[in-house]
Amino acid sequence: MGLQEIALGGIYLSPLLGYALVGFISAVIVRSCLHRLLRQHILWYEAWFDAALFIIFTALAAFLFSVLGEAS
Repeated sequence: MGLQEIALGGIYLSPLLGYALVGFISAVIVRSCLHRLLRQHILWYEAWFDAALFIIFTALAAFLFSVLGEAS
């Protein structure tokens, strides 16, 4: 099936926009939980860590939604 555009009011949107939103929300939740557990002293490069979490969760969301889309 792959990535197909979503028509919303005559404007075509990439599904990657939705995946990025899911990845961002997931990364924010995991980051806040980790900062509460680790007390913000263990993470040296916080910006790199945040970017990596966002990329990992966005890729995971894209993979899962593409697998679930093909299964149905």
